[in-house]
Amino acid sequence: MIYPEPLENLINSLEKFPGIGQKNAERLALAILDFKDEEVEKLIKSLGDVKTKIERCQICGHLSVGNICNICSNQSRDHNLICVTEDSKSVFSFEKAGSFNGVYHVLNGLISPKDNIGPENINLDSLFKRVDTLTNPELILALKSTVEGETTTLYIKKRFEKKNVAISRLSYGIPMGAEIDYLDIITLDKALEDRKKIS
Repeated sequence: MIYPEPLENLINSLEKFPGIGQKNAERLALAILDFKDEEVEKLIKSLGDVKTKIERCQICGHLSVGNICNICSNQSRDHNLICVTEDSKSVFSFEKAGSFNGVYHVLNGLISPKDNIGPENINLDSLFKRVDTLTNPELILALKSTVEGETTTLYIKKRFEKKNVAISRLSYGIPMGAEIDYLDIITLDKALEDRKKIS
């Protein structure tokens, strides 16, 4: 063991974060050693609060403090327009962009038979019940373009095919400034499929 045991334990804990390797974990741990006592207390409290005060919104499944999230409780938003996402990270991305005035439904996963994740294992049932209560609902499926994302998209589409529900999906295409020869096959296929007429 190179480091004193408490420091080694902290480094090992920090390495569990996504995208944090050993060197970054070491830097963070050593930085924490330089924190003032009140900064350490604030960090400890923040970690505790995240685990004890954050729950899932009973309507949409997004992260919330309390039973209903601030998006679902906002009456100025269009509650007939629902953007369906895999996780809360996607909701945060849309909210940072600031152009969407509908609401969300977070599935907290995707259908993946190879991982034994079926429709009953993700937040789909509440979506179906929710849409049944709406007038002229529209779903925007903002799911990733993978086998799991496509499977989930098809399942949702089939479930609503005999109902008066407008369903659209995000356009997938080539990012601005991207080199064609660096793109993966799925991105290229989607770019061709979602092409738009310019004349």
